[in-house]
Amino acid sequence: MTRFLENIKGDKTIWAIIAVLAIFSFLPVYSASTNLVYVAGKGTTLGYLLKHAILLLLGFVIVYTTHKVPYRYFSGLSVLMLPVVILLLVYTLAQGTVIEGANASRWISIPLIGIGFQTSTLASVVVMIYVARYLARNKEKEITFKESVLYMWLPVGAVLALILPANFSTTAITFAMVIILVFLGGYPLKYIFSILGVGLLCFTLFILSARAFPDAMKNSRISTWSSRIENFVSGESEDNYQAEKAKIAIASGEIYGKGPGKSVQKNFLPQSSSDFIYAIIGEEFGLLGAISIIIFFLGLLFRIVIIATKSTTIFGTLLCLGVGLPIIFQAMINMAVAVGLFPVTGQPLPLISTGGTSIWMTCFAIGIVLSVSASDHKVIAAKQKDKLDNPLDILHEAIG
Repeated sequence: MTRFLENIKGDKTIWAIIAVLAIFSFLPVYSASTNLVYVAGKGTTLGYLLKHAILLLLGFVIVYTTHKVPYRYFSGLSVLMLPVVILLLVYTLAQGTVIEGANASRWISIPLIGIGFQTSTLASVVVMIYVARYLARNKEKEITFKESVLYMWLPVGAVLALILPANFSTTAITFAMVIILVFLGGYPLKYIFSILGVGLLCFTLFILSARAFPDAMKNSRISTWSSRIENFVSGESEDNYQAEKAKIAIASGEIYGKGPGKSVQKNFLPQSSSDFIYAIIGEEFGLLGAISIIIFFLGLLFRIVIIATKSTTIFGTLLCLGVGLPIIFQAMINMAVAVGLFPVTGQPLPLISTGGTSIWMTCFAIGIVLSVSASDHKVIAAKQKDKLDNPLDILHEAIG
């Protein structure tokens, strides 16, 4: 165990934060799983807890393995992975999977182990790495709109277009994160407004086409997320069943909560262990527990920004922000949905909600951030060693 801990590199605070969040997740997941066992009549609470433990264990293996890879390798990997994720998205969208009567065209089944995998989550991470690569490689050049459209926006647009029919929330989050990243990367502001206009136009045309020719897009979830937005805007409680139950759960938790496992609303929330797990945390651990989760994610954001600003390369900075910020953004959206500030999106709470794809991709992104941190620590240590090896520097250190 000691040898293992010695091999852990990168920011120790991030390691501590993800460990605390992962360990804490067992309490709400175990509690919320009773909804599936006793209300839906599926599996056992121990079975769900064991599955969650295995997913987290594999997730930490991903973090450990990824953070050992020098982050510069992810630049070339994104170019190789982009065509792969496009093919996966096409296959996922074309298969038209239906689970228990619901459209599940966002998922494919992993052969042999039978676990569902959400390809859009992988695609969003690859897109962020690819954009960071493009911006870093062209940082010292004058970027033209035509050239950037061809080499950056067309590949990104193709991925987002394939995600959109089945997963609007992931498309919106990824697009927003890309816009933020290109802004931070120094992409011309006038071009950003042009891209925003084109994106809005394409989205409008897609909606109109889907409404006009519904049979041509049977695998899309347009009706699902459009009704969620309409119900949220209308504010009618009968149309916002899950959101209302989530608010009841948080309100009933008061300051200190009802205690672990004592949630009542978990029996009425269909997605109590995933999309609305923050409501269960608020009910069982109260305002103090809910605020603590926010503090941990803000702490993670703080460390991500610190690592990005200290990176010795432009790619390291943009890569860290590109894969790190979406984790925080997703967490905030999940919590905003639970308290009624945002329409239902279907986004899980990173590292806490159940679900293999979310956990694994979050761990992959965190592993990349830790890789940036570990590499920069090596560079700083090497510079300090070279400085101390120089006799004049040693003399200066002694005099100073």
